[in-house]
Amino acid sequence: MRSLIAWVGLGWLLFSCTPTPIEPEPAPTKEVELPTTPYLVVLGVAQDAGYPQAGCAKACCAEAWPNGRHEGPVSLGLVDPASESKYLFEATPDLPQQLERLNGYLDSGDGHTPDGVFLTHAHIGHYTGLMYFGREVQGAQQIPVYAMPKMTEFLTQNGPWSQLVALENIALRGLQGDSTQRLWESLAVTPFAVPHRDEFSETVGYEIQGPEKSALFIPDIDKWNRWNRDLAAEIKAVDYALVDATFFANGELPGRDMTEIPHPFVEETMNLLAELPASEKSKVIFIHFNHTNPLARGDSAAVALVQENGFRVAETGMVLPL
Repeated sequence: MRSLIAWVGLGWLLFSCTPTPIEPEPAPTKEVELPTTPYLVVLGVAQDAGYPQAGCAKACCAEAWPNGRHEGPVSLGLVDPASESKYLFEATPDLPQQLERLNGYLDSGDGHTPDGVFLTHAHIGHYTGLMYFGREVQGAQQIPVYAMPKMTEFLTQNGPWSQLVALENIALRGLQGDSTQRLWESLAVTPFAVPHRDEFSETVGYEIQGPEKSALFIPDIDKWNRWNRDLAAEIKAVDYALVDATFFANGELPGRDMTEIPHPFVEETMNLLAELPASEKSKVIFIHFNHTNPLARGDSAAVALVQENGFRVAETGMVLPL
């Protein structure tokens, strides 16, 4: 299959030190026209550590520190205006800011707690925000936390998370792979297993089904050929596909064996889906950017390259009607 990216241009994209500054998306206001039916909103786009990454003084993060640029770890909000309910996908270290943003989408939101949290796996950017529900912070009462069996066991058996369970700050709601959890008549969520580094729990993606449209959410996965499903076929079955874009291309981490962290490169995903019609490519929304990924720093050339090939790049504040 023909390559979509010229390597000379790619090297410039990966290691250029001059990002195009992007101002953080403002919180919604009452003047913003939002769907009256359920929708997803992107609350974070970065890898677990956010952008810029702690301790990084390299070119990829150098401009972000003095400019106050920040991108939170990957997270989605699910909003149902009719029931005035809101759900989080992932409990990240940036949960306070992400929950505050999510609350802004509902006029009657209390700013305190979501109606539920769906977790994908036990890597730090995806569950550690649960700590903010504990007695040291909110002292929340029985926040529903939806998790797979090993993830449930991990939270129950290991402190400090076990204290959240014991004090009933959170109420664990067990999930099973490919078994649908119905939230409201018009909203359903289905987890499905994906291959990943499962040191402490299994890893899942989610299909989120609304009254009219549906979305795939796969923030973390190993190479696509390790999955027992066909990515192109899965994309054809939904309206949006938010997929793992941790790294742009091989060689992004000089001096490190990138097979140790086998995420699909953006380049690989674009090549894999190159023969899809434009209508299908436009469903693909890249998300979960490592701090070394030029998409994380808003590099206009990298974003343009993705868009020229028919795909999309997630941005905080992006709204996807369901």
